Amino acid sequence: MHIGLIGGIGPAAQDYYTRQLIGHFSHAGVGLDLTTAHGDAPTLLANLAADRRAQQAAIFVRLTERLARAGAEFVAVTSIAGHFCRAEFAAASPLPVIDMIDAVARDVAARGVQKLGILGTKTVMASGFYGGFTTARVFTPTDLDAVHAAYAAMATAGTVNAGQRQIFENAAEELMAKGAEAILLGGTDLALVFDAVTAPFPVIDCAALHAAVIAQQAMGQAGPPPPAAA
Repeated sequence: MHIGLIGGIGPAAQDYYTRQLIGHFSHAGVGLDLTTAHGDAPTLLANLAADRRAQQAAIFVRLTERLARAGAEFVAVTSIAGHFCRAEFAAASPLPVIDMIDAVARDVAARGVQKLGILGTKTVMASGFYGGFTTARVFTPTDLDAVHAAYAAMATAGTVNAGQRQIFENAAEELMAKGAEAILLGGTDLALVFDAVTAPFPVIDCAALHAAVIAQQAMGQAGPPPPAAA
């Protein structure tokens, strides 16, 4: 199936999704059919801050219409922050939507993790991943504003600096000290900072999980997600 991605929110997340999908399809020996439309991080972050769900959903719908004209058969948003209007977008989208929140919630329940620390935008953290978990308690950093500011700057630039990295690492250590069993990368660009191989604590990579489900859908597979791409 032809995958439609809404990317550019931020640029590093789009790159990460693309590399993940290429890895999954290469592993399966299947050709990848992919089109991406640019969603624009500054616009999304402004709509998120003002809780303009209808306006952002309308942007996503216009981009999805463009993807549909290009031949895409379903669509996914490469941004956890962008899921703040997930209900409005799904209701109006001209293509089926592969939702990240549902995919991650299923994975967390299957792992049996009951205490999660979360990093990402302020809205994602304060809402406990948009209330997506029914089987796990979510811990948030004490200084939500500092983590949010570092994340928004990183996502917009597509790179992480030493100061931002230190903020994320300190927040993760605080969350583990609070009793978290794993750190949820509640922002797709956090792959610039942490990965499951080198992180000194268990990490749940939402973007990687979402990409695996997208690949699974495109290849018409059922059951557990395909192996994670390197």
